Amino acid sequence: MKRVVAFLALVMFAVLACAGEAEVKKAWESAFTDMKVESVTKTDYLGLYEVYAEGEVFYTDEKVTAILRGELIDAKTRKNLTQEKKFSMLPLDQAIKVVRGNGKNVLVTFEDPNCGYCKKLARELQQVKNTTVYTFLVPILSEDSVQKSKAIWCAADKSRTWSDWMLNGTVPIAAAAKCDAGPMLAKTMELSRRLGIRGTPFIYFANGQQAGGYIPAAEIEKRLSQSGGLD
Repeated sequence: MKRVVAFLALVMFAVLACAGEAEVKKAWESAFTDMKVESVTKTDYLGLYEVYAEGEVFYTDEKVTAILRGELIDAKTRKNLTQEKKFSMLPLDQAIKVVRGNGKNVLVTFEDPNCGYCKKLARELQQVKNTTVYTFLVPILSEDSVQKSKAIWCAADKSRTWSDWMLNGTVPIAAAAKCDAGPMLAKTMELSRRLGIRGTPFIYFANGQQAGGYIPAAEIEKRLSQSGGLD
């Protein structure tokens, strides 16, 4: 009987939470008609609701009477909940995926194909075992960066073409078949702008940690271990 009561209480809590989230979404969209809300989630902190809109994370009360824009950190675990949310919402279908080993250690990079430190990072990542690296192309250095990015994105094997260029200097050849990478590159450029990324390489780890610029393999492994990987 106790199990039944506990289960019903859990169901009721879930129903009320969903109802509250729906009301917050409605109130938010009424107040900010130009912002598309992607998700609303009740947090375990201070009665706050997390609102993910236009690539940003906000916090508000159930009536949307006040809004907080900043980072929410769990005082006990020291987890940066805001950055973890941003990582989980990244549109990984717009990134090049390279898997090494079993791929259990996940990280995301933003890179320009002509960036020297990006190429140095690529060599360091070769030393990190069992990784899945999602790379968003951000051609900010030159028109040649744009053209290389288009050729890489339109390649039959994006992962291999990207790796061949970054590691071996094999110049990517523009695809003969019709492929318009322009819209995709516009999305990745806009994503990097929303995230405040102003240079490459830029690295996101699954636990929300970030690194602007090149870091060596040992530091990458250290941060991956803090993300729960590299067992």
